[in-house]
Amino acid sequence: MKTEYWPDTYLAKRKTPQEAVGLLRPGQRVFIGSSCGEPQALVRALVEGCRHFSDLEIVRLLSLESLPLSFRAAEDDCRNFSVRSFYLGSAKSSTLAGYKRFMVPINLSNIPRLFLSRRLPVNVALIQVSPPDDFGWMSLGISVDITMAAVHSADLVIAQANPKMPRVLGRSFVHVNDVDAIVEAEEDLLTVEQPPDTESAIMIGRHVTKLVGDGATIQMSLGAATGAILESLSEKNDLGVHTQFLSEGILHLVSMGVINNRKKEINSGKCVASAAIGSQNLYEFLDDNPGIAFFPSDYVNNPSVIAQHSRMVSINVALAVDLTGQAAADALPFSHFTGVSGTMDFIRGARMAEKGKSILMLASTGQGGRQSRIVPLLQDTAVVVPRGDVHYVATEYGVVNLFGKTLEERAMAMISIAHPDFRNELLDQAREAGLVSASRTVDESLHGVYPLRLEDIRVIDGEEVLIRPAKPVDGRLIQEHFYSLDHSDVVNRFLYDKLRFARDDVSGMYEVDYIRNLTVLAVTGELGYERAVAVGSYFLDPATHMAEVAYSVAGGWQRKGLSAIIQEKLVQAARDNGILGLTAYVNAGNEAMIRLFKKLPYRVRTSLDGQLVTLEARFDEPVHD
Repeated sequence: MKTEYWPDTYLAKRKTPQEAVGLLRPGQRVFIGSSCGEPQALVRALVEGCRHFSDLEIVRLLSLESLPLSFRAAEDDCRNFSVRSFYLGSAKSSTLAGYKRFMVPINLSNIPRLFLSRRLPVNVALIQVSPPDDFGWMSLGISVDITMAAVHSADLVIAQANPKMPRVLGRSFVHVNDVDAIVEAEEDLLTVEQPPDTESAIMIGRHVTKLVGDGATIQMSLGAATGAILESLSEKNDLGVHTQFLSEGILHLVSMGVINNRKKEINSGKCVASAAIGSQNLYEFLDDNPGIAFFPSDYVNNPSVIAQHSRMVSINVALAVDLTGQAAADALPFSHFTGVSGTMDFIRGARMAEKGKSILMLASTGQGGRQSRIVPLLQDTAVVVPRGDVHYVATEYGVVNLFGKTLEERAMAMISIAHPDFRNELLDQAREAGLVSASRTVDESLHGVYPLRLEDIRVIDGEEVLIRPAKPVDGRLIQEHFYSLDHSDVVNRFLYDKLRFARDDVSGMYEVDYIRNLTVLAVTGELGYERAVAVGSYFLDPATHMAEVAYSVAGGWQRKGLSAIIQEKLVQAARDNGILGLTAYVNAGNEAMIRLFKKLPYRVRTSLDGQLVTLEARFDEPVHD
């Protein structure tokens, strides 16, 4: 068969939107290009001429529709359209609930196979492209995702050629010879404004960015919290991008040089995505940019491809998470384009990657603070992420790692990052559900707000050590620290030969309110699987408003300055909390502790009772050089 020279047929393929849509026949399945790549001129013609059609099935990713096709399809007497939307969320929000019968729960990586295998035959594909180059190639621009598979499998392809569609590089091109009709229509692409950063989003961003190391490859869903995280990543180095959507925040980090993609194992030097959602400025940045490569969803969202990036970090937004770790997700007004059909692909791919991490983040409350988004059990909404796939979870109150944890450990971890107003109720519900021991009591520590300002990272002998306040989930960590101490270190810490460190004995060190009592740890290792190499605490004496302090350092970590660092943090917190000063009770032979205490920049009073030394320093009595 002779191949025609594309310029010879281009003019013959040109049609008006009405003429192009007139090629559709009753009963056909019609795919519409997704997200901000929606071919608006073709969709308008389709809606305007809907009375001439019958039984068309519209197939698309869940998206913010420029025209109300789903609304029309939902009308009781509608014989013109039905809709099939690919969406893995709960459809619980009011904007989606009325259309939930149209939704197909499916992972995005599997949709191209659905089309190409003809299990779901596509009769017509309505797409938007850039004008053809000198060789007849047109780019799908900002919407490659599942659109490419629809093009390759459709019986009839109608393309809106829009000069405002950027020519995005990668596996994104369609040739003029492979389309059946071309509508030349110039119009602004759909845009989405970046949602404003809320206070909770900023706090979540600070927690999450601590999990992203230099050289990591990141994937991020859309939303306010992800925008705040991208802002917080400005101090990182050599980040890469392999994600479903490119957004404004990623553009900002590329322009700063934070994202350069040099450390990626595949597609080195390129930001890889399958679509873009943002402003006209973002779309202009993508045009003919050799540092950008768009690929179809069966590549970008393929977990085995994702897993080829060491240090892959997947960051997604959840709507709610229960105490066992199950997560629900939903499209929200600011991220309606995304749906959540790609969430599981990236969660599983990131966890398969060497040193990979998957993170779910959510604001602790909804409905203006009246409802907790951490709930006892997800019962009336769809579970998008099963509990076995959930690892890191972050709210504005902290981040926890649920991987490998018991249901009791998970419940206590989730309660620790819930809003303080709901923690008592959640603990009661956890006990009633048998998720935690009935002996677990409601403690004032449940109301404590984790003081992120006290966190600090130090490099000691080439190893990264995190200095941080203790959390309610640190009970076993602190127990293991004390059991690892040498006999003499135990005596120095507790002033007697203590052999057992039962949970009740050490509970005061992790059930803290961060004001009247506080423990600061020096830990190494992955969050959730850390080792405490040093522990320091203060406990307030209400009668004197002085705080008693004590420290311990594991063997192999002594004489490296850890106690001094922890003491500095305790002093900072005590002063901030209005405590008058510190007191220490020390064995006379514990010269190291005595020297440490006397390094405080305050007058130190010393008294001796047998072998017990009492040290006292008041913050209103500084020592001046």
